[in-house]
Amino acid sequence: MIEINIPSYKKVNIENVVFDYNGTLATDGELIEGIKEKLADISELVNIYVITADTFGTVRGNFRDIEVEVKIISRDNGILDKLNFVKELGCESTIAVGNGNNDELMLKESAIGVCVLGEEGLATKALLSSDIMLRNINDFFDMIINKKRIIASLRK
Repeated sequence: MIEINIPSYKKVNIENVVFDYNGTLATDGELIEGIKEKLADISELVNIYVITADTFGTVRGNFRDIEVEVKIISRDNGILDKLNFVKELGCESTIAVGNGNNDELMLKESAIGVCVLGEEGLATKALLSSDIMLRNINDFFDMIINKKRIIASLRK
């Protein structure tokens, strides 16, 4: 668990991190270099979930040797599937990380929603529904290890 006390904003106890796959952890279905190692590092602190419609059919193979739970969702109803999954885990104890239109509601309802700008771009609806926007996924891993970066961004 990661405890974050953000002055004049809120205190959160994070048990889960839910990642979108394509555009967030992967580009065109292939994992961004170094992601497995970084996921392994934070899996000692929180439960890691990867949620995706798996457009390229690569997600299960890419995570077969790492401690993450992969959740395949529908291509037609992904925005609600992602939201409902975060609700099942507990919005108040979950950080959601994504970049697309179908990430909008999970970003908005999570304790902390993090939008990542990657090679595939960043949907405006996702950006407007997030708490923090980062220039790439590697910045997320640095931020989660150094919680003061979250505090600096969100304190009032």
